[in-house]
Amino acid sequence: MEVDYLIVGQGIAGTMLSYYLLQQSNTVTIIDNYNPSSASNIASGVINPITGRRFVRTWMIETLMPFAVNAYQALEKELNISLIQQTNLLDFHSTPQMQLAFTNRLPTETEYLRVPENSLQWKKYFNYPFGVGETHPTWLVNLQLLIQTWRKKLCTQQLLIAEHFSIEALQIHPSYIQYQGIQAKAIIFCNGTQAANLPYFQKLPFAPNKGEALILAIQQLPRQHIYKQSLSLVPCQNNLWWAGSSYEWNYEHANPTEVFRQKTLQQLQQWLQLPFEIKAHVAAERPATLERRPFIGMHPYFPQIGIFNGLGTKGCSLAPYFAKVFSEHLKYGQPLIPEVAIHRFHKILAP
Repeated sequence: MEVDYLIVGQGIAGTMLSYYLLQQSNTVTIIDNYNPSSASNIASGVINPITGRRFVRTWMIETLMPFAVNAYQALEKELNISLIQQTNLLDFHSTPQMQLAFTNRLPTETEYLRVPENSLQWKKYFNYPFGVGETHPTWLVNLQLLIQTWRKKLCTQQLLIAEHFSIEALQIHPSYIQYQGIQAKAIIFCNGTQAANLPYFQKLPFAPNKGEALILAIQQLPRQHIYKQSLSLVPCQNNLWWAGSSYEWNYEHANPTEVFRQKTLQQLQQWLQLPFEIKAHVAAERPATLERRPFIGMHPYFPQIGIFNGLGTKGCSLAPYFAKVFSEHLKYGQPLIPEVAIHRFHKILAP
């Protein structure tokens, strides 16, 4: 079988890249062994224009957010599913210092920050002695539904091979690659933290981190907002709530831990005034990078091998725009911006 591109991985990166490559009439095959505990499958799905304790704008958000919203809305129509909705974030300040930081940012960040009307109305749901601020618009994407529905479409069209990728079976030729009976112009790795172990990309400055979350049932908590106080409460599937997440740089394994569970329970008991029940405890490794910028492009010394990876905690906002940009780079030679192009690492990637 001959195709234009062989894609390894079908998380949010592989999903969006295959979507745009197919839109351009490329032929594509995806190799992915479904993992319900992958970073994409347990992510909250939030697109937040503001980040950090200083309430600064997320990198490139003026471009990324409107593009992502339009992309997910187009996918809603194509797949006939409900995928994205505006779900503004209410930030219940945890300390006087956080309240002051928010207040100081308000005069200069009028586009995305505001004080909500009737800020006392949430007193029956939460304890918050230091006030509340609102980030708007914040968007919520049903990532799990997107990945599952896109996977079904790929299977229907016989474009997906549901198995583990084996690097030993990959053969590199001057103008193409071969993999278990598949010949392609190029192979592109969208396989998250696993890419850090590949011989072609193991020198890249990956900085994977671990995130954990609890899945909760909370009766009577209004679902039109995301709520935050140190941790976030995010509406998720089946009328449940996603509570998290941790950002652990030093960890022994990628499994859920009792330490996180107990810490999160304590935070919830101090903040939330409603009863809740734990339905699940999930964890995954995120494919983050030291520079907090993605790795995108074809290998400078092996042009048949590419990567679309390192989206970290911002996959929902980064993946649509940069998948489109990467697909146009592959099709028309459009340049990638220096901040994301892996050519910036050409010295350390030398064989």
